[in-house]
Amino acid sequence: MSTIYTSLSLDGQAKYLASLAACPQKVSDYSFANLWGWCEEYGLEWHFGDTHVWIRQGGENGVRWAPVGPWETMDWTHCPVLTKGGTFIRVPEKLAALWSGALPGRVKLTEAREHWDYIYSISDLINLSGNRFHKKRNLLSQFIRTYDFDYHPLTADCIEEVLQMQLEWSQWRESEDDATLKAENTAIARVVKNWDRLPNLLGGAIRIDGRMIAYTVAEALDNSTLVIHFEKGHTGFRGIYQAINQMFLEHQAKEHTLVNREQDLGDEGLRQAKLSYNPVEFLKKYTVVIS
Repeated sequence: MSTIYTSLSLDGQAKYLASLAACPQKVSDYSFANLWGWCEEYGLEWHFGDTHVWIRQGGENGVRWAPVGPWETMDWTHCPVLTKGGTFIRVPEKLAALWSGALPGRVKLTEAREHWDYIYSISDLINLSGNRFHKKRNLLSQFIRTYDFDYHPLTADCIEEVLQMQLEWSQWRESEDDATLKAENTAIARVVKNWDRLPNLLGGAIRIDGRMIAYTVAEALDNSTLVIHFEKGHTGFRGIYQAINQMFLEHQAKEHTLVNREQDLGDEGLRQAKLSYNPVEFLKKYTVVIS
């Protein structure tokens, strides 16, 4: 009897989050908002097993993601899914090591550098102290001195404003026909339109003269870590990205210690931008082929 996979649903969110809470290493890919936002673009489906949630991309003949659940209590040596072999993507480092130990000689690991998560100290990004953050601190100071702005937490009644700003942001980029940008627009809309049904979401926005010029959408991964899913700013306002980054963390993230700013997807410009904020750690991921 074949395993039955179904489309992701908001109704399955609570059960999924319980499995994620039991996961010993939480990377951004497996946050519920990320899965929900991108599930149509990637063709994601899930199956709830006895102990883990299994995720696949692209249907029966596609590829599988890492299972979500208590990895360290699983007997991977006799796991029926692994016995069949196959390719798994976005596999966190801890799970890759467990599989290598359980299945000697059968596991080939390839570093997926473009999918590594960038982890930062929240206090570092709030205070921006020292020479490492000199340029960021100056840009933030310029923004504060130059503009008469308001910062506010995102709430459900801001959603139409976020969607309107995202439309404008796409136009500012002059990339309306870009397939990647369209896919991201769809993911953002799927997430923010369900703001009240995604309990771990939080975010912030900056307005000037009543107009939203920047926003960020984040999610609590656990008690210590937030993940930033979407962060957009109008680049006509110098220092806008430094401002939304710092102000969101200062106003709404002090209960957490770390912020995960996701991957660079192999984009060199994005990689340099993420490195410039001085990550304290990377969460490494691998493509795993099991023979």
